[in-house]
Amino acid sequence: MKKAEIFINGDKLYEVPVIIDNMGGHSLDITNLRKDTGFITYDPGFGNTGSCRSSITYLDGEKGILQYRGYPIEDLVESCDFVEVAYLLVHGYLPNLVERRKYADMLNQHSLLHPQMRDFFKNYPDHSHPMSILAAMSVSLQSFYPEIDLAEDPEKQMDLNVTRLLSKMRTIAAFTYRKLIGMDFVNPNYKYSYCENFLNMMFSSPVKKYKANPVHAKALNKLLILHADHEQNCSTTAVRLIGSSEANLYAAVSAGICALWGPRHGGANQAVIEMLQQILESGESLEKIVERAKDKDDPFRLMGFGHRVYKTYDPRAKIARSMCDEVLADLGTSDPLLDLAVKLEEVALNDSYFIERNLYPNVDFYTGIIFRAMGIPTNMYTVMFALGRLPGWIAHYLEWNHDPYEKIGRPRQIYTGPQPKKVLPIDQRE
Repeated sequence: MKKAEIFINGDKLYEVPVIIDNMGGHSLDITNLRKDTGFITYDPGFGNTGSCRSSITYLDGEKGILQYRGYPIEDLVESCDFVEVAYLLVHGYLPNLVERRKYADMLNQHSLLHPQMRDFFKNYPDHSHPMSILAAMSVSLQSFYPEIDLAEDPEKQMDLNVTRLLSKMRTIAAFTYRKLIGMDFVNPNYKYSYCENFLNMMFSSPVKKYKANPVHAKALNKLLILHADHEQNCSTTAVRLIGSSEANLYAAVSAGICALWGPRHGGANQAVIEMLQQILESGESLEKIVERAKDKDDPFRLMGFGHRVYKTYDPRAKIARSMCDEVLADLGTSDPLLDLAVKLEEVALNDSYFIERNLYPNVDFYTGIIFRAMGIPTNMYTVMFALGRLPGWIAHYLEWNHDPYEKIGRPRQIYTGPQPKKVLPIDQRE
């Protein structure tokens, strides 16, 4: 086993094991560092800290590689549908035809919501943000569908809980949209595919018969796959952290939804559209906008460009870019905001400042454009992201649940508060 040595002021302090992962990556095992030396490490944002061992997703930001269970994201998008990828993430392997059909049947069987949950929807304030409804409704599932005792056939029972959550979350997301636009709910229909079913629940009208646009269904299927997992990001880490306390699956997923809500995470695609709207309303030229983005003294930033992990082109963005072209071509009409987005992308990609710093459009830039072209309102974008990320969250929760070496999450801190002080009687305090 390889070892690494830690020195303080030239003196050897400690020897730590070196872990080499399945892709050749090296890590220092500091599990016992504080116990043996009194030292801890300082890593704001955990950008250089491995919090767990995981076999779910491999990501190499320098090389632009993303794999689920060893399969390249490009191959999965090309050859699989979202149901198969969800099965892969949760079960660890791609289903055969019989397993795929059985899984789809289970998703259909558990897609309806308890009648009392509809009352929850109706009593939400009319202008609630969809993510607040999604988070509350997902954790409320535990009251209506309590987790089954895993002591009896644990694999079968957990599979039931997982499938139930995957199916009902789709219904919750669609009902959330219907609630916000003041229309009656549309129940899931067994004759449709996973994505067609969702679009039907979203957009069906009592006045005109609705049929899901096949281009939109195809695009949605691919977008859900692209978002299905992304290693130890903010929301996935939140799910694992909540799961480490042995909280139930619904609570952990609800925590993931809340973490995803922020504009620096899942809300980024919404922020892209809002930025484009501001640019359009300002009337400024794109050249001026790009110059403002490069100015360190100007608070304006281009949303949807660059990524904390990827130092080259986001592999998901390449796929989303192609989907964006297909959806926009099918649109058949012009949208000033979408036209602006295409022009902004062209200007930025030809600017040396962005090229030298690897500030390429990321997946959030294109997903916002695609969702707008599909008729999905801006405040629903993060809900769509959550729907895609759900199987990844579930897979990480289950992985923690089955790992005998996992501990409850309990990071340390660098204390910056006052030194110990004496409490004075109240009449002596200044």
